[in-house]
Amino acid sequence: MVGEAPLHGRQGPLAGLRVIEFHSLGPGPFAGMLMADMGADVLRITRAAQGEPEAFDRITSRGRRVVSLDLKRERETALALCGGADVLIEGYRPGVMERLGLGPDAVHARNPGLIYGRMTGWGQEGPLARTAGHDINYIALTGALAAVGRRDAGPVPPLNLVGDYGGGALYLMMGVLAALWERARSGAGQVIDSAMCDGAASLMSMFYDMRAGGTWSLARESNLLDGGAPFYGTYECADGGHIAVGALEPQFWQELCTLAGVDAIDPALRDDPARWPDLRRQLADVFRQRSRAEWCALLELHDTCVSPVLHMDEAPQHPHMTARGTFIEVSGLTQPGPAPRFSRTPSATPSPAEVEPAADALRRWGL
Repeated sequence: MVGEAPLHGRQGPLAGLRVIEFHSLGPGPFAGMLMADMGADVLRITRAAQGEPEAFDRITSRGRRVVSLDLKRERETALALCGGADVLIEGYRPGVMERLGLGPDAVHARNPGLIYGRMTGWGQEGPLARTAGHDINYIALTGALAAVGRRDAGPVPPLNLVGDYGGGALYLMMGVLAALWERARSGAGQVIDSAMCDGAASLMSMFYDMRAGGTWSLARESNLLDGGAPFYGTYECADGGHIAVGALEPQFWQELCTLAGVDAIDPALRDDPARWPDLRRQLADVFRQRSRAEWCALLELHDTCVSPVLHMDEAPQHPHMTARGTFIEVSGLTQPGPAPRFSRTPSATPSPAEVEPAADALRRWGL
């Protein structure tokens, strides 16, 4: 369970780790949030005019102090803070930190053991490295975007979960922790080039495996996991709500058919892709006969792999989410709590970001 220690009590498996986060958008703040949630002392350096988090950045800004610096005039202050850190993360285009005099060479001259994490869309080199882009562009080159959407329409962006957060922030975090493990043996820091296009491509490994094995079609909605299979998709209910069906294994499919009263759908035929459109139509007709709540009452607590499709205002109220405390409230703002959970070094309940003068940050870090 999430602990009750205050923000700067630094409770969690990363307690004692000092992190400098140069303020950026998307995956950088999310990576900083994950480290702060796990107890790291994360100090965000932001432009002098950007002291407070933006409205969309309040949750991902939690758990750290924020120092405002003019990096062109206060470079030495930034370097001094970097000198006392274990990890640095930045999300600027290649070359920006070097022009500011805060690139890896300059920082490692001050702090050779620093882990220097670089978060970009295209990576530090390559034909597109210095061009602009966003999540949708990075996943477009990996095969991920083309695989998501309806058969009779264009690809659909899967929010910005695949590039920014899955392929970006989480791979940056994995790289940081791996580099810290290696530093424990060598004593040396290193640079992590975390590109969202690389991470998103890595996330597609299973699907490239299936494609190589002849079990994945390039046509959307014709595969096992892209909405093509009738036993893995969403269905509308009588009240306009939707349920998610993930009855991949035959025993779960049988349980679903039995409880839903659709015995006419022969389980032996369900794995024939030629039958999928007809089976999907039959299931759609069945699920439109009851409300979402009625289907959940009938199916959710059985091995049918059926769940309600909840929107963001509903999700925190679901009994399972409530029982686990998956969502928490911080300063009146409902938000996902720290994850994952640790048995011996639990994370503390996070608090909002706090603005801190640079001089106080230097003193606090003994600099």
